[in-house]
Amino acid sequence: MESKTGVRKFDLNVEKILEDWEVHHGIREIIANAIDEEVLTDCKPMEISKDREGGWHFRDFGRGLKYEHLTQKESDEKLKNPHVIGKFGIGLKDALATFDRRKIKVFIKSRHGEMTLGKSEKHGFEDLITLHAYIRPPSDPKFVGTEFVLKGCTAKDVEKAKDLFLIFSGEKVVEETKHGAVLERKGSSARIYVNGVRVAEEENFLYSYNITSLTKAIRKALNRERTNVGRTAYTGRVKSILLACGTKPVARQLVEDLKGYQDGTLHDELEWTDVAVHACRLLNSLERVVFLTPDDLMRAGYIVDRAKGDGYRVVTIPENVREKIHGGLDAAGKPMVDLSGFQTQWNKSFKFDFIDEKDMTPREREIFVMTKAILKLAGGKPKCVREVKISKTMRIDPLSLRESSGLWEESTGKIIVKRSQLESLQKYAGTLLHELCHAESGTQDVTGEFEDELTSLVGAITARFLEDEGE
Repeated sequence: MESKTGVRKFDLNVEKILEDWEVHHGIREIIANAIDEEVLTDCKPMEISKDREGGWHFRDFGRGLKYEHLTQKESDEKLKNPHVIGKFGIGLKDALATFDRRKIKVFIKSRHGEMTLGKSEKHGFEDLITLHAYIRPPSDPKFVGTEFVLKGCTAKDVEKAKDLFLIFSGEKVVEETKHGAVLERKGSSARIYVNGVRVAEEENFLYSYNITSLTKAIRKALNRERTNVGRTAYTGRVKSILLACGTKPVARQLVEDLKGYQDGTLHDELEWTDVAVHACRLLNSLERVVFLTPDDLMRAGYIVDRAKGDGYRVVTIPENVREKIHGGLDAAGKPMVDLSGFQTQWNKSFKFDFIDEKDMTPREREIFVMTKAILKLAGGKPKCVREVKISKTMRIDPLSLRESSGLWEESTGKIIVKRSQLESLQKYAGTLLHELCHAESGTQDVTGEFEDELTSLVGAITARFLEDEGE
């Protein structure tokens, strides 16, 4: 309907809706539309300013608002672009209705025309009063973009609206993935954004997230308010973002956070085992690390010291995570290094540091020359034993998780005894006879067969000693 002054009335078909919306919710829709226009047209970023009379200006530099945009319909252009915020043509009408209800004066300017708001009879139904946009010809046909001028809103309203958007949050991107971005958390709560608009907050998340690849659950959960979206809607996509990360900062911080499970400070993302495992696999491919459980740390102090001495960083992980990484490969296809993995690597790279008899101290030599006498007590040196050697260094024992005192090396026919055992005849004899049992029985420690062999050897030595005493 056009008046004599050239003003046309556009019926917004709005009486009273969204009573819970506040002024900042309406401003949110203006900002969201401006950001969408920037995405769609690659124009320069929007500007927000305040004039001397107290009016707030929101200016984008896109194609300019038309009255047709006030109708409620899906936008094919926006539906085809996964990175825009609005899609259904509802938000702007909701915003205008909110401004009217909250007594905010609105002026809209573009090259297509200028608009204000007012109440008027519904055409053909004069008993119904609805909200109308009053549309006038453009005062500047060359005006670039769209400018909203709001009078009656406060700086607090504007800041609350800006606070709903990632571009104003100050949260830095830690890593981008095909599903979205990991963001550096700021403030008391982490934030969940969808295409740059905050939809939820999480008190116990390690990071904030911007989801840019929407799932069906997220699309369904994004209501007109775009707030209070439940965790079940976005959990799967947050996991996908983390599992797609491949940089050291994210992996390291996730793994470091695993320490919190012992004292109850673990962030929620690390409660997801697949995320914790991914972080470990990623970190293992990027650094020299060894993953140990709290129990490992208590019983494997020697290995911890050895690992640190060899340039490894010791990372504490829960038992359920260790079970998942044990025997597996990291993101680069290399073996994961947990306790047994470190032992395996260490023993494979290990080299004995043998010492000749002439280089022993007088006391060590005095004990070592008793080797034949000790073996004679056990019935003599078996054929499978070629020689007895002394080494300064030894492999890690899988049971004690320390350097072994002695070793039977079947492939070379050597009994190897650690040099420290030459401190006393008792230590040396005990270790030598222990390894002799392994050589003769061909069995490992803590087996019934080895216990039988050891019992037999003790009996034989005791019998010979008593017979000699009897003579």
